[in-house]
Amino acid sequence: MNSYSLGKHKERAVKGAFVFCAAFSIIALLIITAFLFISGAPFIVKTGVFKFLFGTNWDTVSETPSYGIFPMILSSLYVTALSVLIGVTIGLFTAIALYKFLPKKAVPVIRQTVNLLAGIPSVIFGLFGLKIIVPFLRDYISPTGVGYGIFASSLVLGIMILPTIVSICLDSLESVPKEYYEGALALGATNEQATFKVMLPAAKSGVLAGVVLAVGRAIGETMAVIMVIGGSTDMPTSLFQSVRTLTANIAMGAMDLTGDSFTALISTGVVLFVFTLLLNVSFSLLKKEKKEKAEKKK
Repeated sequence: MNSYSLGKHKERAVKGAFVFCAAFSIIALLIITAFLFISGAPFIVKTGVFKFLFGTNWDTVSETPSYGIFPMILSSLYVTALSVLIGVTIGLFTAIALYKFLPKKAVPVIRQTVNLLAGIPSVIFGLFGLKIIVPFLRDYISPTGVGYGIFASSLVLGIMILPTIVSICLDSLESVPKEYYEGALALGATNEQATFKVMLPAAKSGVLAGVVLAVGRAIGETMAVIMVIGGSTDMPTSLFQSVRTLTANIAMGAMDLTGDSFTALISTGVVLFVFTLLLNVSFSLLKKEKKEKAEKKK
């Protein structure tokens, strides 16, 4: 076999490996999707879509079980929104500070320190929240004397998503041509004006991508949330109240429940899957719409 034939065989092998990896990802997604909908969708229909989605009582141990997940849907939305607000605000300003306002020698150290947060297991964040954040909120901030709840979970998740936000936002800012910044300075803009009014808008697509990833991380986190949110299935009426998210509900009952109660957990997973899918599609459409408007202006 000559070198040309050997090169062809290597090229086909590499191409086959890439195709296999791509196909494996798609097949895995299809299998998970099929499992969720085949197992969970019929139960939602049997229980009643409106009753399942908007019912306010979740009781799997009584003689007549109830499977209403509306309190958990609201809790998931509140926790996700507040944690993303905290994480994106702190993370974006951290990225901007690393980009233009901190000494160059300090940037690699701070950036690496932030990135180390991504390597910490979520259970460690949960322990930190359980032993530090929850007692602090209970003793000094909570008007109800309860440290568990939406606010504690949001603080923990806000810290957890910081590495994602900082890394993506900083990379987006660094990918903007430096000529934009230099041109703004040449026109008389200050360092702050050039950064916030020129560089940041130019990097908004990357910032939006970071927000999407942060939302996905926040809404899908389970272990850390379970440890600081309390676990009650009551309707959320306060930031300082024991509640339960969709992911926490699935994890808390997955090892103990059987029969229809376990199927209800799978149905909860269907709702979470659809919600996450709609969220990602909405962000994609929003990004596409903004891109089209920008092209029309040009």
